[in-house]
Amino acid sequence: MRKLNVEELNRLTTAEFKNTVKTPLVVILDNLRSQNNVGSIFRTCDAFLTEKLYLCGITAVPPHKEINKTALGATESVDWEYCGDTLTVVRNLKHEGYIVLAAEQTDRSVLLQDFTVKNGNKYAIVLGHEMRGVDQAVINECDGCVEIPQFGTKHSLNVAVSGGILIWHFYRKIMKI
Repeated sequence: MRKLNVEELNRLTTAEFKNTVKTPLVVILDNLRSQNNVGSIFRTCDAFLTEKLYLCGITAVPPHKEINKTALGATESVDWEYCGDTLTVVRNLKHEGYIVLAAEQTDRSVLLQDFTVKNGNKYAIVLGHEMRGVDQAVINECDGCVEIPQFGTKHSLNVAVSGGILIWHFYRKIMKI
């Protein structure tokens, strides 16, 4: 067994990425405070051909040293937009036909493995602040909440880790892999 070198990975160029059909999945960052988390989510969005990334509220935007450190160039490939108000993004996406889901633990959240991703639908996932989670007003506007099951002593995962799990889950269900 031998590790592949970068050339053998056959990755898209940024130009090829821009012209590739994207996964009908949008990620919304609701007031993330850590630029490292933002950069990590950019990189995950690149890995799974996410349609767009919205940076909302206090979420830092590129160019930023800490974002660039973890994004490793994904700020150039992933389509992104800043909006001061997360609710505006959620409402606009719902108007465009997206099913908007908050990644949050609520009294009506659906465990990720029990959520059915329906063929032909467009989805948006809201990831929240590292300490406070998704704002309640945003949850109220969402079509539902999905929750990643956990079995240890902690009540939450790092937001970049949660984003990775959710984006991968939706990618593989939408793309049927």
